[in-house]
Amino acid sequence: MSRRLYSLLVGLLIPLALLRLAWRSRRAPAYRERWRERLALEPAPPRPAELWVHAVSVGEVQAALPLLRHLLRRGHNILVTTTTPTGAARLHDSLGDAVQHRYTPFDLPGIMRRFLDRAQPRAVLVMETEIWPNMLAVCAERGIRSMLINARLSERSARRYAWVAGFSAETMRRFACIAAQSETDAGRFVRLGVEPGRIAVTGSIKFDLRPPASVTDRAEALRRAWGNERPVWVAASTREGEEEQVLAVHARVRAEMPTALLVLVPRHPERFERVGALVRRQGLSLARRSVQEPCGADTAVYLGDTMGELALFFAAADVAFVGGSLVPTGGHNLLEPAAAGLPVVSGPHTFNFAEITRLLCERGAMLQVADAQALTRVLLRWLGDAAERARVGEEGRRVIAENSGALDRVSALVDVCLAGKRPRAPKPSH
Repeated sequence: MSRRLYSLLVGLLIPLALLRLAWRSRRAPAYRERWRERLALEPAPPRPAELWVHAVSVGEVQAALPLLRHLLRRGHNILVTTTTPTGAARLHDSLGDAVQHRYTPFDLPGIMRRFLDRAQPRAVLVMETEIWPNMLAVCAERGIRSMLINARLSERSARRYAWVAGFSAETMRRFACIAAQSETDAGRFVRLGVEPGRIAVTGSIKFDLRPPASVTDRAEALRRAWGNERPVWVAASTREGEEEQVLAVHARVRAEMPTALLVLVPRHPERFERVGALVRRQGLSLARRSVQEPCGADTAVYLGDTMGELALFFAAADVAFVGGSLVPTGGHNLLEPAAAGLPVVSGPHTFNFAEITRLLCERGAMLQVADAQALTRVLLRWLGDAAERARVGEEGRRVIAENSGALDRVSALVDVCLAGKRPRAPKPSH
């Protein structure tokens, strides 16, 4: 595949992408707002963006927050682009107007040039796996250095890139540096044609977690409201087709532990209403966080239908199940509940977090189960054994502490990149 053919395909897909935004806006009106930004038709940001940071959605924004705060302390003007409104909302809730935001422009050369005319960045930092060929090519035309930060590449994604090996190698070589999460990720980038000298193994900045100081006090108050003596588990970032399984598991848990509470937090806010309706159809009593409904002793499910409060729910619970893993989505962030000292359980599909899953499982900080029946067994065991919960949760905290430090390594790379030098970094010592 050539870049010309790629651009032709993108151009043909843009009308469909706009229709999809309109379709999704039926349930989430934010998808039809500011749509002109996706074509780079909006006026320039209020001030030139020294740094352009691209993060797709909530997960990437959450991972980028420590780095963004570091860069803001260094006095950089930052423009962040996201693909989803949920990512934009998470960014605004966390940093307010300290950074500027635009929706990611479609990846056509003309649109990207128009965007860069307005934003005028000196460098672009791309989070994790968002590799857009025309973005990188147009930045290279203008001498704007690009870095891939917190980079991960699953074996499945590597195989897909290999289908168009020449085009993939040409695209990825445009990164001045790839800051890979692990040696395994780095090796996959090398197999795709990236020179080893462009790759630095920095670890994952997701290990550099610093929960807000207020979370502990708020969590204690929330837990009192739920009931200190009852067992509580969180099903976090659940996806389509997963809530039915989670609710069936919870029904079996309550058959053994009648006071057990499930804190159910769907991944996408446009699904909150549907998930609430599903809970009611299952005949389970429901309290919703968004309207501050009381969570009494007879409440079976507490719906976390708000944004930015997952860390609070983890801090107030006993056990965490991380969703996107009972369905083949690839899983979500396993480190946030581990940092809260919770034992963590996931389903079999965690290919987006394969290295983190392996590390936590090897250290006994989490369990990975094959199906909903096995999930039920793990929950019953952990919810009934406070000593085992404490042991597993403390091991998770140790894993987080031992693997922190990536933020400093990545920050050093960014500083070198902004100075116009070839970024290099030492490998993590752990």
